[in-house]
Amino acid sequence: LLRGQNLLGYRHYADDVVERFVERAVKNGMDVFRVFDAMNDPRNMKAALQAVRSHGAHAQGTLSYTTSPAHTLQTWLDLTEQLLETGVDSIAIKDMSGILTPMAAYELVSEIKKRFEVRLHLHCHATTGMAEMALLKAIEAGVDGV
Repeated sequence: LLRGQNLLGYRHYADDVVERFVERAVKNGMDVFRVFDAMNDPRNMKAALQAVRSHGAHAQGTLSYTTSPAHTLQTWLDLTEQLLETGVDSIAIKDMSGILTPMAAYELVSEIKKRFEVRLHLHCHATTGMAEMALLKAIEAGVDGV
């Protein structure tokens, strides 16, 4: 799990540091990298995703799920498309606060799978007690991994 341009920390690192970190991680056995940005800004994920791909590892772009008036279904579809344009191998929906409702999970997974040919994973936290049902509805909608 990489915080995009922040790697494992809480500040931005230069692109060459990101490149070298990924190179060393791959050399030491890492083969799948789930790359996210808490602000869902693909620019903050780009260098890490490109480094992962350039070293032959699996680059998984991540949607950090949240709700607000600005976070519509179209927002998630647009971000998915932007991540796919960077050449990711798969997409993850990361529900880090456990707020993804079962019906929202079904709708989001259904629409992504309908519009894009991509392996899709869902990771939920059980903070609010909805995770199990959200995962079930995502499975019904065609998610590839939970």
